[in-house]
Amino acid sequence: MVPRPPPLSCDTFVALPPAVPGGRVVFGKNSDRPADEVQEVVYYPAAAHPPGAALECTYISIEQVERTHAVVLSRPSWLWGAEMGANEHGVCIGNEAVWGREEVCDGEALLGMDLVRLGLERADTAEKALSVIVDLLEKYGQGGNCMESNMAFTYHNSFLIADRKEAWVLETSGKYWAAEKVEGGVRNISNQLSITTKIDREHPELKEYAKSNGWWDGEKEFDFAATYSYVNTARMTTSGGRYCEGYKLLNKHKGSITSEIMMEILRDKESGINMEGGFMTTGSMVSVLPQQPNLPCIHFFTGTPDPARSVFKPFIFVPGITQLLKTTSPTFGPDDPVKKQPRFQSKPDRRHELYKKHESAAVVMETIKDKGKEMLKEIQELEKQKISQMESILQNGCLDTKQVVNLFSQCVEEELKIYG
Repeated sequence: MVPRPPPLSCDTFVALPPAVPGGRVVFGKNSDRPADEVQEVVYYPAAAHPPGAALECTYISIEQVERTHAVVLSRPSWLWGAEMGANEHGVCIGNEAVWGREEVCDGEALLGMDLVRLGLERADTAEKALSVIVDLLEKYGQGGNCMESNMAFTYHNSFLIADRKEAWVLETSGKYWAAEKVEGGVRNISNQLSITTKIDREHPELKEYAKSNGWWDGEKEFDFAATYSYVNTARMTTSGGRYCEGYKLLNKHKGSITSEIMMEILRDKESGINMEGGFMTTGSMVSVLPQQPNLPCIHFFTGTPDPARSVFKPFIFVPGITQLLKTTSPTFGPDDPVKKQPRFQSKPDRRHELYKKHESAAVVMETIKDKGKEMLKEIQELEKQKISQMESILQNGCLDTKQVVNLFSQCVEEELKIYG
């Protein structure tokens, strides 16, 4: 039997009641990126901006809005946007690279990762975030190199957007897009278009453009993924690809999905969801969004590669949070090779403190078996302890804001101590 090639790049998941017990929504993502790329976890408070202010994104400047929400982001440290993140209103977004019939624009515009951050900063519900993203897509377009390299790596984007009540899948092809509302059960996205005939919102010219290109005859039922890409949508959940593997893992746990189950899915190496090799899982996120508005949303981030030997550390939005210094990469201002023309002529050391210590610990885990096993056991115990504390907050509905203001940073310190 010929071995199946491993599926490539990211996966994002969401589970809603009745797939999740206790009236919660659970969101998760593995960010799969070049193995040497550093992913940082950063926090930006809510802010007011003067009228007419400009906002510099990764490659282009756009118009800033008057007010932006507080956000926590996991992002490749060389760019402005984010692979995944959450805002103070319980909105979570993750994006995926997708390709199809439409050519990918070579010109610099907004990256899909810029759109993730913009959606989080500007919207207080999942559907509003969708509207923010498609409006910006129409106005500025998507494009530009998605890798810190002079080798071009470009793609269209899909997004999974969730809040306490619902989720939306948004998939794009150039400026054209389709969106599917998810009101219950499970849904995942991977590196292929996956919206078929259930389309709840769409670009006004989506079908006409497909007809004009000869992709759709206007007679048969319109299937977005089949029309705008080469996907055999009848075989999507049985083909053995990455989307299929994620779908199977979610459905295996349907009815009992918790934050721990979502972490287990993200750690799954056999399926290829926890990716290894030249492209690998460089950062992971899991969020618990209680449907009861008086309970806090809890967001867990690793800030380090390979979730199987990383700690999911909790973060809760409360007033007075300071910058997350130990997971924030150094900055290089106007001297950054990303900002200079031609871009990417050199690559500075972007490793933050946690990344460096984790990198050394990973070597120990691989080479000094007993010491490595002990270290792994200690970080697993730390994570269990934090999950238990978070569960207690959700069960009791009691949040001491002074205790959780440095929640994430304190957990980072405890992790660093284990690494010595």
